[in-house]
Amino acid sequence: QAQLVESGGGWVQAGGSLTLSCADVGRAFIGATMAWFRQSPGKEREFVAGITWNYLTYYKPFAKDRFAISRDATENTVYLQMNSLKPEDSAVYYCNQAYECSNFGCHPARDDWGQGTQVTVSS
Repeated sequence: QAQLVESGGGWVQAGGSLTLSCADVGRAFIGATMAWFRQSPGKEREFVAGITWNYLTYYKPFAKDRFAISRDATENTVYLQMNSLKPEDSAVYYCNQAYECSNFGCHPARDDWGQGTQVTVSS
């Protein structure tokens, strides 16, 4: 069963760090391009960072110098290390399979999203 479970969110002060995890519980996404997306209240879900099966990475400009996406093939997990967090980074973060990654970002491949993990950054 294809299931992605996000975790690692929480509350942090501005300038702090968090590491998000996305577990491929059903081992359905081995070798797939994966990406993180986020959604703030009243805003559309947006791309944050993506990683291919061979570890090519893509970032939205706001994430490029502060966030790092990685994957552990043995654990079937994708991570998002977030540093120097800002209040505007507050959102629910989701992971999903992705496609058509480019310098402009990645597109989500699946319509069904998990529950995500909430990140709240206070000023």
